[in-house]
Amino acid sequence: MLFKIQRIIDRFSDVTGWIAAGLLLLMLVNVFYDAIMRYFFRTGSIAMQEMEWHIFAVVFLFGISYALKEEGHVRVDVLYDGFNPKLKAIVNIVGTLIFMIPLSALIVEGSVWFVHEAYVTGEISGDPGGLTHRYLIKAVIPVAFVFLIISAVGFVIRNIRVYRGDFPSSPDADNDL
Repeated sequence: MLFKIQRIIDRFSDVTGWIAAGLLLLMLVNVFYDAIMRYFFRTGSIAMQEMEWHIFAVVFLFGISYALKEEGHVRVDVLYDGFNPKLKAIVNIVGTLIFMIPLSALIVEGSVWFVHEAYVTGEISGDPGGLTHRYLIKAVIPVAFVFLIISAVGFVIRNIRVYRGDFPSSPDADNDL
């Protein structure tokens, strides 16, 4: 049962990673276009420049849940590297349940009003020619942290399986997910 739940969550995290990767390519095209227009044609678009930052934000925020699934996140490895797989699993489970999930839930709860306020007031860019509908980019914040909570549940399940000896300790060792 845990394996099936983890498999579904890992596939979900893979999708967020694919979305982030696709948006990274889109951002590359956007930056290329903007640079060509600015340096060769002496023209540019404030909206395109803002779009670069908006896409970057989505790439970063969606990439967080994928990075957790792949264990590519930042961690202080001074002591952790010397731990055996069961102790690493305990540290991962406790850290995720005590720190990551509650902090992510607080960010979701605290950012929903932020999105709502931008929507109600019809917030737009402060720059002339900038993007409208600022609530759309702000909505990525709670969505991304909901995605992170989902990915964190999969991370906890994986570490429960590692602790029980049902799963290899490396995420790359079990590629059949």
